[in-house]
Amino acid sequence: MVDSILAATRSSSGALTVGTVANPHRIPWPQVHATAAGMSNTLAGRGIGRGDTVAILAGDAADVAPLAQALWMRGAALTMLQQPTPRIDLGVWIADTLRALEMLRVSGVVVGAPFEMAAGPLAEQGLPVWSADSLRGEGPIALLQADETDIAMRQLTSGSTGVPKAVEISHRNLAANIDATGRATGATSDSIAAGWLPLCHDMGMIGFICMPMVFGAEAVVMRTEEFLRRPIMWAEMISKFRATITAGPNFAYSVLARMLEGADPQIITLSSLQVAINGAEPIDHRDLERFQSVGARFGLGTGVVTPFYGLAEATVTVSAGVFGVPPVVDYVSRPRMASANVAQPVAAEAPDSQPVVCVGRPVHDMRVRITGDRKILDSRKIGAIEVSGPSVARSYLTTEGTVALADEDGWFDTGDLGYLDEQDRLYICGRSKDLIVLAGRNLYPHDIERAAAGVEGVRKGCVVALRVGTAEREGFAVLAEVYDHYDEQQRTQLRRDIAARVSSHIGHMPREVRLLAPGSLPKTTSGKLRRNHARTLLG
Repeated sequence: MVDSILAATRSSSGALTVGTVANPHRIPWPQVHATAAGMSNTLAGRGIGRGDTVAILAGDAADVAPLAQALWMRGAALTMLQQPTPRIDLGVWIADTLRALEMLRVSGVVVGAPFEMAAGPLAEQGLPVWSADSLRGEGPIALLQADETDIAMRQLTSGSTGVPKAVEISHRNLAANIDATGRATGATSDSIAAGWLPLCHDMGMIGFICMPMVFGAEAVVMRTEEFLRRPIMWAEMISKFRATITAGPNFAYSVLARMLEGADPQIITLSSLQVAINGAEPIDHRDLERFQSVGARFGLGTGVVTPFYGLAEATVTVSAGVFGVPPVVDYVSRPRMASANVAQPVAAEAPDSQPVVCVGRPVHDMRVRITGDRKILDSRKIGAIEVSGPSVARSYLTTEGTVALADEDGWFDTGDLGYLDEQDRLYICGRSKDLIVLAGRNLYPHDIERAAAGVEGVRKGCVVALRVGTAEREGFAVLAEVYDHYDEQQRTQLRRDIAARVSSHIGHMPREVRLLAPGSLPKTTSGKLRRNHARTLLG
């Protein structure tokens, strides 16, 4: 990785642009590298070297990009800490962060804007805490040669228990996935990537920091809060900087489509976009179609919005759709999915049809298979999605130490359920741990949520379906945010409408429908719903 970055730096005319759309600040990659060289000297003076882990809590790419380079120059690994959001209790966040830092055995924590308020509480725990600015210095690169098997990133993740663990991504994993993702998106040194995803998210860090550094391409990276405060800035950023590549989760495209409906095509253009990656959460075909339809007024080309599938254990990208052609939507029998775990094609207009968005074929050097009962399943049989290849990490770091991630043959069970069609294209049905089984039928939370979201009065992208009950009597609850202006009689009717819509769609009534005020459902820093954290709202 370091060799690739150094080579790109020497020949690149590209740059990292930060700040805001109205007030951008462009930093050429050679300047980023010069800053990194100075930081590597400062880190060497503080004892950081091969095998160490340094945690970073910063939202500004102008801090994160040189820090990443500097740590890799020293042979150290970086961990991007989960960022606190306005909704989160700071005390809870600090406690969770301290558990993660203890597990990581960090040699230091670097704090940068806009999270300076966390420096004091972290330092009080006896941790070495440094401001990003304090690491900036002068001097030649202090390089320690890293091996391709050395860990480049420890990407934090947690399961339903909330116990922290980190995917140990090696330099080899990172280089392989950047190459594969570059091939899938057609990225070159002439590309212009524009994004706002949090840098603690693998798609944000790798897609908008690591990839542009390796390719020497232009990268425009704004803070996440800029998008959350004013979503139209995403389109303005694409328009102003003539971006060719962008990325975001499904909900973000839904939000942006609504914003664009009131925007002026004379001021905003999306005509430069070649690839707009839609990933990181379940993809709704209606949101794809709506964004394409609305975006066409602004020059958005056909097939620009491209479904991807990825996960931290595979560095980031597993599969990718083909850009330049419309996304593929598979219409299958809902009853057959639920009762027989088979994706049987039906007509789109059939009353029992279930749309499933194709997330493309495996990227370069990635292998994908579907298994069930320890056997590899045929096409259209729904089962566990397993992946293998040079992008797949070898281990997790946990509170109990390092544990193997893949099996002895190199296959990793992603925890997702899905199927391959006759052309080896991949489709995601849901998470195995979230699957709801009622009367021998498999129900996927996303299908329940999509049905409930279709009721007028329910806030778009603000519905969660949760499994409740016992093994003997399992059921599910629906939590939906609705607007405050409804009176109690209207709320009662809304609950009935949601229950009826869900029952009509999947054939089962929810055990409970709970209506919540706007902003009640927990979300990540990028605005994605946190289904497992929402369980606390059930009481």
